[in-house]
Amino acid sequence: MELLPSTDLIEVKNLVERNSISSFTYREDSIRTDEPAKSLLGSFYDPVFGLTTINFATQFRLQGYPEYGTNPVVDSVKLFLYYRLMYGDTVTPQRFRVYELESDLDIDQNYYQYVDLKGMAYSKLLGETDYTPVIRLDSASQDTFYQLITIPLDVSLGEKLVNADSLQMVNNDVFMEYFKGLYIESEAQIETGGSILTLEAASSGNFQGSALVVYYNNDENKSEETPDTMLNPYVITQFSARVNSIEHDYSGTPFEANLNVDTGEDSLIFVQATGGLKSKIYIDGLTSWKDSLNMAINKAELVFQVDTIVSEVDKYMPPLQLLFTVLDEKGTEFLPMDYSFSAALYGGYLRSDYTYRFNITQHMQQIIKGEAENHGFFLTTARKNSEANRVVLKGSNSQTGVKLVITYSKFLE
Repeated sequence: MELLPSTDLIEVKNLVERNSISSFTYREDSIRTDEPAKSLLGSFYDPVFGLTTINFATQFRLQGYPEYGTNPVVDSVKLFLYYRLMYGDTVTPQRFRVYELESDLDIDQNYYQYVDLKGMAYSKLLGETDYTPVIRLDSASQDTFYQLITIPLDVSLGEKLVNADSLQMVNNDVFMEYFKGLYIESEAQIETGGSILTLEAASSGNFQGSALVVYYNNDENKSEETPDTMLNPYVITQFSARVNSIEHDYSGTPFEANLNVDTGEDSLIFVQATGGLKSKIYIDGLTSWKDSLNMAINKAELVFQVDTIVSEVDKYMPPLQLLFTVLDEKGTEFLPMDYSFSAALYGGYLRSDYTYRFNITQHMQQIIKGEAENHGFFLTTARKNSEANRVVLKGSNSQTGVKLVITYSKFLE
């Protein structure tokens, strides 16, 4: 009936943008380290990212009123720390030292990575151990077994717990004023090697969590023909304050000279968890799309390529997910509209081709409509305080570069 015109009403095109994208390496802002999904402990000298040292402090709680009987005598005290995952090697010994906390930890308080946990502890050393991490896989499930670090402690701590007055154990709040917890210090590695352990600190489900255990005897037990040493555990639960302090030393790293500056654009991007490194991204070409009222963005995908050689992906697993955040005029970070629209479509997961891809279609459409401004972006790890990992990506100044692939529809006049 010749109601439609003979020519197309809409023209669909693709654009691959590289030249207007620039990238720089920045230190991550101080991250929160209290009550993470998993606590961390250890020291790791990375050949590319330098030295990371993570210490740990925690409260211990009563499981019930401890009945030590008549004339209890402490036999020994041990700290048991469990872990399943690690980042680093299994040949370098770690040295851990344990101190009693002098200052309170508060589960309702926010703690950040530069918190002085050592300054919150007594100077008396309760115990130390040299430990070489191990990882064992269950051949059936291919899951990792729980591994155990055992640190013998001075019996004086057990005597303090055994001799506590009944009024100091009426409930956990009162008890944690009497015994504030422990600080576990990791000695910094001075040479290449080491590892960061992902602790299974708090109890979860059927797993009882890490614990402080007092072994003892009493008059009732001594009267038996074959007495066994008795024990009483003090446990870490989800209601225990758990805090990490984290330090990074980037001396001698390849990015040290250009750290925290928007000059000296590099061919590599360095991204690191545990309050380490992030990349600042500028896409100057986005501004040219503003007020393009006869256009609609079908898809805008940002593609970052892992440098598998520098990252040593066979040795150091890259993060499973990164975050691409938007900056406002004050420098505040927030997730783009695409994340709230659909986290699955937004993406950011590590793919089999060693790329991270972000769908920022909604954000691009906001720019076209004048609803969003272009002040830059940050690329960071998704799990900042509960995982130890890092990745090196191809930067904007590399041959591969960072790509913004835009598919758009142009309405023909």
